[in-house]
Amino acid sequence: MRLKLVKQGTNFDFFSRWKLWLGISALMMVVGFASFAIQGLNFGIDFRGGTTVRTESTQPVDIGVYRDAMAVLELGDISITEVFDPTFDADQNVAMIRIQAQEGQEAVTPETIREVQHALGNATGSRLVLDISLQSGDETQLPVRFEQFGGIRDTSVDTQRYLFPTGSTFAILDQISDSASGSGITVNSLSFSYDKITFPSVESVGPKVSGELIQTAAIAVILAIGAVLIYIWLRFEWQFALGAVVALVHDVILTIGVFSELQIKFDLAIIAALLTIVGYSLNDTVVVFDRVRENLRKYKKKPLNEVLNISINETLSRTVMTSVTTLLALISLYVLGGDVIRGFVFAMIWGVIVGTYSSVFVASTILLWLGVKRDWSKPDANAGNQFANVDA
Repeated sequence: MRLKLVKQGTNFDFFSRWKLWLGISALMMVVGFASFAIQGLNFGIDFRGGTTVRTESTQPVDIGVYRDAMAVLELGDISITEVFDPTFDADQNVAMIRIQAQEGQEAVTPETIREVQHALGNATGSRLVLDISLQSGDETQLPVRFEQFGGIRDTSVDTQRYLFPTGSTFAILDQISDSASGSGITVNSLSFSYDKITFPSVESVGPKVSGELIQTAAIAVILAIGAVLIYIWLRFEWQFALGAVVALVHDVILTIGVFSELQIKFDLAIIAALLTIVGYSLNDTVVVFDRVRENLRKYKKKPLNEVLNISINETLSRTVMTSVTTLLALISLYVLGGDVIRGFVFAMIWGVIVGTYSSVFVASTILLWLGVKRDWSKPDANAGNQFANVDA
């Protein structure tokens, strides 16, 4: 027995209330515009600026533990991603931590970076490691000075290295630094690290770069829609192209609107989702328009709204099946995929829903409203150029 989400031979009238569907779409677009104008988007680190810290640990990366350790620092938007690479050693566990720029600052301060490193050192059960070299003074005094902090000399190395117990507060770093100098000792260099986690790189993205990313992302979406306009115009006629572009703009505006309304983090992954939504919605629209063009040749005397209804009903099973199977995969990713990709997957779920809706109720309704050439008896009447019969 074959599974059928839509029975064969459906005869739904999709245009009996076409003004209502356009009205609903227009209202949702106005709400989206208003939300964007009033409260804007909740830009992530990619667009707001911030700092990226790369970590390497001998222990498996636990994103939940990392996030809990940094939550007490109240640094705002933090993104933690585990990095996988086949070239990594078995005990090389890498994570990328992105921290948004703090209010009034172009990047996260070195002091804040030290707090983050200390919090992650404690979270991984690492001991605090102090490497120190003296410019002058008696180095034998150092073990006595560090004893009050639980510090012991690491005799496995020739340098002056001291190990301190895990779980210490951040303030101990300054206390150790202060106790190391004075009373006849002059410190040449002093650095802190951790024995189970290292921080190979710290990179910052300033607001200027973030502004350029916003501009580039907007241009990418506009160019994608412009390319669609040209493609549909060449493949069909200008009425088809305009209907498809209106549907794509509708999908993009509604997606941006829902992110603004719900204040979901908006980053580069969402731009990727928007471009994917453009492609998905276009695919649905082209399938419907292809059938419309075939039926315009087949039913030359029928009114345009009847031809459109027949075409949509004939492709309805394919449209629903594609959307449902895509949504099943996306919902699974949303529930099980974790926090890192949840924003992207949410955008895709919303995009599939509004993309399916716009293919049926927006693009086709715009085509009905504009009208289309019905004289298909002339050889070049199908689209008027050599691209008309390009396969979808």
